[in-house]
Amino acid sequence: MLRIIHKSKLHGAKVTEANLHYRGSITIDKRFMELADIVENEKVLVVNVNTGDRFETYAIEGEYGSGVICLNGAAARLAQCGDTVIIISFGLYQDSDLVNFKPKVIYVDSEEGKENCIAIEKV
Repeated sequence: MLRIIHKSKLHGAKVTEANLHYRGSITIDKRFMELADIVENEKVLVVNVNTGDRFETYAIEGEYGSGVICLNGAAARLAQCGDTVIIISFGLYQDSDLVNFKPKVIYVDSEEGKENCIAIEKV
């Protein structure tokens, strides 16, 4: 049996942009994507901590080191700049893959002036 398991997440990122007139998706700093093992076009679940809204979309690489978290298309209506989000990726795993498995969690410190500070933890 294959199970859908939380593979990784970016926790505490701040929305930096919203672009309603775009083809749809979420643009994420390439550095964050690499740290969280998220690849371009991968499906992600986005949770808006401020509103409780949850939505699925796909990731697009943003400029490396920019700190960008940009909601595009219809998703731009689901958060405002400055909202805190959690971006979660999932994978398909066999039970045998899960014996020592731990998801990768990237904590993004989004205090003013610290947008690119991160802490990596396997929980």
